[in-house]
Amino acid sequence: MDPMALILISAFLGIGALIFGVGNILHGRRATQAESRLAAFTNAGTPNTNQIADDIVRDGLTSASGIIGKLLGRFKNLPMFFQQAESPLRIEPFILLCAGTAAGGGLIAALIRSPAALIPLAAIGGFGCPWIWMWWRRRSRFKKFESQLSGALELLARALRSGHSLSSGLTVVASEMPEPISVEFRKVHEEQNLGISMDQALKNLLKRMPNLDLQFFVIAVCIQRQCGGDLAAILNKISGLVRERFKILGQVRALTGEGRISGIVLMALPPALFVAVYYLNPEYVMILFEREEGRKMLFATGFLQVLGALCIKKIIDIKV
Repeated sequence: MDPMALILISAFLGIGALIFGVGNILHGRRATQAESRLAAFTNAGTPNTNQIADDIVRDGLTSASGIIGKLLGRFKNLPMFFQQAESPLRIEPFILLCAGTAAGGGLIAALIRSPAALIPLAAIGGFGCPWIWMWWRRRSRFKKFESQLSGALELLARALRSGHSLSSGLTVVASEMPEPISVEFRKVHEEQNLGISMDQALKNLLKRMPNLDLQFFVIAVCIQRQCGGDLAAILNKISGLVRERFKILGQVRALTGEGRISGIVLMALPPALFVAVYYLNPEYVMILFEREEGRKMLFATGFLQVLGALCIKKIIDIKV
């Protein structure tokens, strides 16, 4: 076997062992967090009410400790991103997974004897794959919530008309509707049972699910609780508005489908042609990496690709 391949395999195994060891160390540190939370619920100490509420609002997957936690402490929105995506992984194992995929991408690029300049790009691509997966989970969850919101508001309005309170109406939605809207409304009900006001619980819901239609609902409930009024009638009107907006949004997406397909083709064509030409005639492509003019052309091409993608997105992204 090629000595370079042996070195690369050894380096990959060493990185894997390092990741496994760091993961075990960080896993042991989570026991203290679990014990402190258990002590707070059993009134073993004198916990702060706001601190307990924050622990309930944040899911267990959003906690971060140790070296990675300190590094991620600067990214305040990262825990909310994981919570919105309903990630099955905590932040620390996810970062370790990204490191493993980055090492795997660089190793694969080296084993297939790619140019030296492409190995770091392959590692960056491997590091970004878990993030793309997480972003896709978050986006898919937002779309499901948006499509279920109108039916949930109608169900809540019928529960109010039948004599239920707003809190029990949230329980009806949580028990009758599918995920993810049932999970989110159940969290609102649980937060209220733990002493958080209804207004604050709904605002927390809006932070987890930043949706314009949901914002209408939260504002309407907050105003009704302060000024009074027929909340069931208000919810019916908001539900009708949501249905109309959803219908118009579907028409807009159908009309802009050609633009989205064109953007995908235009963005995928240059990399596909680059890979094809590289395997057909590697010497012809290596000029871009060996000469200074070629490297400048690659940089300009990448910049123009990103700029073109932003322009296409701006054109087809019509707000309703």
